[in-house]
Amino acid sequence: MSFQLGCAIWAYKGWLGDFYPKGSPAGQLLKLYCDRFSTVECNATFYSIPSPETVAKWGETVPDDFRFCPKFPKIITHQGVLKPHINEALDFIQLMQILGQNLGPLFVQLPPSYGPSNLNDLAQFLKGLPTDLVKIAVELRHPDWFKPPFHSNVTGLLKSLKVGQVLLDSRPMYEVEGDPQKHSQRRKPRVPLIPQLTADFSIVRFISHPQQKENERFMEDWLLPLEEWTKAEREIYFFMHCPVEEHSPDHAKFFYDKLRAIPLDLPSLPWENIAKPPAQLDLFSL
Repeated sequence: MSFQLGCAIWAYKGWLGDFYPKGSPAGQLLKLYCDRFSTVECNATFYSIPSPETVAKWGETVPDDFRFCPKFPKIITHQGVLKPHINEALDFIQLMQILGQNLGPLFVQLPPSYGPSNLNDLAQFLKGLPTDLVKIAVELRHPDWFKPPFHSNVTGLLKSLKVGQVLLDSRPMYEVEGDPQKHSQRRKPRVPLIPQLTADFSIVRFISHPQQKENERFMEDWLLPLEEWTKAEREIYFFMHCPVEEHSPDHAKFFYDKLRAIPLDLPSLPWENIAKPPAQLDLFSL
């Protein structure tokens, strides 16, 4: 399928009793998640590198058409320049190969301090990776990357290497009155949104407002690009975030319903095929 939808994580206790059945054990959460969505951002790999046994277990748990999109560990991407960490990046890529057909694009999230003056370092790093064999995307967080001539320079680099660009949409965080991030420990950067593709795939990270109604106008902006890209058989991974993580699954499903109403030829979410528990009998109605 050319369009995949999911969230950043799967093991979130706040989803118990709503997104997941109440009392679900931690070891069952990945299975429950892939019964509902077709991909996950796998944000956990940014903070710690899992063991080969853990990665193998992930792959054994999910169906053949499920995709993980792991984030490169911060010990690689957030330690200054990237080139000295090529071997570590290659080791991480090799580790993720355990996922086999369940591996989607991996992505490099650059820190806000990593700006256009590091373009040559970024080029050397990416050229040291097997971008012809593994799908890799880059998330730019320094605002100067989006200004001329830096934007055309980095776009040209990514296109030449067939590296995707992660499209971060944090507009709901900044263009709505109030501070929707006040409940979040990690603030998202404010960078311009330029919806373009540098490869035949892309990752979109949509940072939603906790109140669904505040997201609709921003979601509307995605309908036409996603319609065009999916019809052109581009592979899009769309991840829904929210500072109040409890809302992420419902926001994702709401957006998916909007896409299908375009109408975009998308199958139903796995979530929709889950049988609802029978309603409890009302003794007074008997």
